[in-house]
Amino acid sequence: MFRSLLRYAVLLLFFAVPLSPLQSAAAQAPPKPPLLPLSESILARIPADYRAEAKAQIRQTEENQLQAENMPDGDLVATVLHLLGDIPSESTFLLDRLEKEPSAALRIDLIQALEKHWLGSSQDLPALEKHASSDPDVTVSVAAVKMLKEVGINSLNSLLKSRLGVALAAGDVHSAGLVLDEQKLLLQAHYGITLPSFMRIPPPQFSVVPAGRAIRVLAFGDFGTGSAAQKQTAAAMVAYQKIHPFDFGLTLGDNFYPRGMKSPDDPRWQTQWEQLYGVMHIPFYAVLGNHDWSGADSPAAEILYSARSQSWHMPSPYYTFTAGSVQFFAFDTPAMDEAELKWLDEELIRSTARWKVVFGHYHIYSATRGDNKELIARLLPILKKDHVDVYLDGHDHNLQELKPEGGVHFFVSGGGGAGLYEMNPYDRSVFRQKINGFTVLEADDKTLAISFVGTDGSEIYRRTLTK
Repeated sequence: MFRSLLRYAVLLLFFAVPLSPLQSAAAQAPPKPPLLPLSESILARIPADYRAEAKAQIRQTEENQLQAENMPDGDLVATVLHLLGDIPSESTFLLDRLEKEPSAALRIDLIQALEKHWLGSSQDLPALEKHASSDPDVTVSVAAVKMLKEVGINSLNSLLKSRLGVALAAGDVHSAGLVLDEQKLLLQAHYGITLPSFMRIPPPQFSVVPAGRAIRVLAFGDFGTGSAAQKQTAAAMVAYQKIHPFDFGLTLGDNFYPRGMKSPDDPRWQTQWEQLYGVMHIPFYAVLGNHDWSGADSPAAEILYSARSQSWHMPSPYYTFTAGSVQFFAFDTPAMDEAELKWLDEELIRSTARWKVVFGHYHIYSATRGDNKELIARLLPILKKDHVDVYLDGHDHNLQELKPEGGVHFFVSGGGGAGLYEMNPYDRSVFRQKINGFTVLEADDKTLAISFVGTDGSEIYRRTLTK
C-alpha cells in the first residue's frame, strides 16, 4: 500500500526505471531506445569504490544519461546508488560498503538506497540499528532512525490489513472503521505529513455548472517544474482558451516538483501557478500526485491555498462535484485507502449524472509503466461496477488512450511540462505520443469527447463517446 515517495523524488525524473515487464508489441509502438552502460563521463563523477559495480550493473537510455550530466555531483551519486539498490543482487555489495564507507553523506545515500532491502528482509536490520545508535555522524543516525520508522510502519500496516480482513469477514463495520482510521494515521506518519484528519474529510457534493449545459473542460498533469516546457504548454492552454473558452480545469497531480509546496505562502504559487494558469480566469479542481505527497507540508499547503486563490480549488484530497451532465470524482491515488474507496463506491452509486468521470494521478494502464496491479485489484472493480465512463490520470509524462474495459475508458494526460517519458510496446495502447500537451473534455447529454491538444494548439487526437 505504501510507496517510497520520499526517496529523491526529483532524481527519478531523470532515471526512470521500468516498473513492469514489457507487454506484447503494439503495431504503432516505436522502437524502444536501447539501454546503454553508464558513460565514462558519468562514471568519472562517481567515487572510485562504486564505479566498477555501477559500470557492470546499470543500464540507461542515452537521453537519460544526457539529462543526468546536468545533475550536481551529490545528486548523481545518490541516484546511481538508488539504481543499484533496486537490483536485489546488489544488496550484499551495498551493505558491505555501508560498513566501510568513511563519508557520512554516502552512508546516508546507502541507507536510503537499500530501502527495498530493509523493507523486504529483517535479517540485516541490526546493521541499520547500529548506525541509528552509534554512527559517528549524527545525521547518519537520524537517517537510519527514519528508515527504521518506515520499516516499522510498513510492518504495522500489514498487521492492520490482516485485522481489517477479519473485521470485514465478520461484517463488523464499527471495528473496520477503527482499523481504517488507524491506517490513515499510519499513512500520514509514513509520509511525514502534517495533515490533520479533518482535512481529509471530503465536502458534500457541489455543483460548478448548472445541469443541462454543455461544458468544455481543460485537464493536465505533471507540470510544476518551472521549465520552459511547462511555460510553453501553459501558453498553449491560454491561447486555446481564447478561441475555445473553458468552463473550468482539472489538475491530475504532480502539481509541483520535486516535493510539492512548502506552505500556502510559497513564492512558486505565483511563478508556477497564478502567472501561468490563473490568467485564464477559470476555476481549477486539483488532486495530489506522488510529488505533492513527498513534501511533509505540501498536502496541507495545497488544500489551504484554495482560500487564497480565485483559480485553485482543492477542498480535500478527494471530493466530487457536478458540471452540466457530468459528475467528476477527484480521487487521491497516492494515499488511497479503504475509507476513500468506500466513499467513491457510495458516491458513484448515489450519482444520477449522465456521465461519470474519475480523475486522479496514478495510472491503471499505461504504455510507460504497464499495469498498475494495486489499482487494478482495488479501484478498477469499483469503476466497472458503478459504470464509470472515463478514468483520467497523469503520472506518466506523455499522452495516451488505452483500451476500455467494462465500459471504462482510460486516458493518460501527463504532458503538462515535466520531462517526457518513453513508452514500451503495450497491447492495451490505442493512442500514444511522447509530447507535451493537454486534454480537453467536451460533454453534453449525448456525447463526451476527449481530445489531446499539442503545444501548437492543434488537436492531435480525439475520442467521442455517445449515449
